[in-house]
Amino acid sequence: MNADKQFKLWMRTLIVLFIVLFAYVITADRHAPFTTEGRVQGYVVQIAPEVSGKITQVLVENNQRVSMGEPLFIIDDRKYQIALEKAQLSLQSAFEQEATLYSKKEAALANISRASANYEHANKEFKRLKTLSDREVISHSKLDDAIAQVRITKATLRAEKQNLKVIESQLGDAVGQSTPVLAAKNQVERAELDLANTVVVAPSNGVVTNLQLEEGTIANANAPLLTFVPSGSLWLTADFREKSVAAVTHDYAAWVTFDAYPGEIYTFNLNSRDFGVATAQQQPNGLLTQVESNNRWVRDAQRTRINLTSEASMPSALFVGSRATVVIFPEKSVFWTTMAKIQIKLASWLHFIY
Repeated sequence: MNADKQFKLWMRTLIVLFIVLFAYVITADRHAPFTTEGRVQGYVVQIAPEVSGKITQVLVENNQRVSMGEPLFIIDDRKYQIALEKAQLSLQSAFEQEATLYSKKEAALANISRASANYEHANKEFKRLKTLSDREVISHSKLDDAIAQVRITKATLRAEKQNLKVIESQLGDAVGQSTPVLAAKNQVERAELDLANTVVVAPSNGVVTNLQLEEGTIANANAPLLTFVPSGSLWLTADFREKSVAAVTHDYAAWVTFDAYPGEIYTFNLNSRDFGVATAQQQPNGLLTQVESNNRWVRDAQRTRINLTSEASMPSALFVGSRATVVIFPEKSVFWTTMAKIQIKLASWLHFIY
């Protein structure tokens, strides 16, 4: 075979290989999607104190593992101790006010008894004088005085009863349930809570990272001071082209390689797919729609996020933001399972070399 024939043969072979490879890439993108845009995600908690003050102690070091409830840092508690003592004194004063109210209640009950007796006496006197007046034994002026006395004693009785209702409404249903006492108890509870919040503790088991806190720093309430990553909160996400995962179902599985573990392949399950991306999110800002302009014939493919989970825990060297390569495939298809394994093994070798 001369050189021209060999060249033509090689060209035909390369063209056929290119066509086959091109057809495979187009088909595999629908049946066994592959992406290098995988990343380890995790919950990141911003630790913020609930009270303000100067930090007197920092009890942890950077990247230290802590247990739930373990103290992280302490805020100067002197003014909160004073606030608690003041609230306790207010509570004591409120109990004294309540005792005074109970004394007023007893006095009001006595006044009601007296007013009731006066009213009954005046009413009997009126009836007696009314009988005598009907017989014209006494003058009408005495009957008028009796009527006035009945009205006065009745009004006095009503006023005393209203006074008792006011006192009872302030006392509440039982001892210690008066309005002043309840308000003072609330102040004591708030002061105790503020004092307890001067010691900031870990919300769960995890790691304190990016620590930049020193003693003497002024802490402001609800202003984050520490970065905390809870233990066991890592998961994996992978961004695929929208057209690649349109037909993906829960029958698919995933193989993953991490940059931190080159040459090693891990099995994951598909958990869910996000229902949107930030570029399409609308804000009710009162402005007109901003139309996206794109003069390219073929625009960039939109990517969508797939969330992956594993029955095993994440490898220890991984952290929030670790990169990964992911291929997903239908487990029931032997062909695509085999091709997916070849793709991910090739990626793992390349990661090992690179």
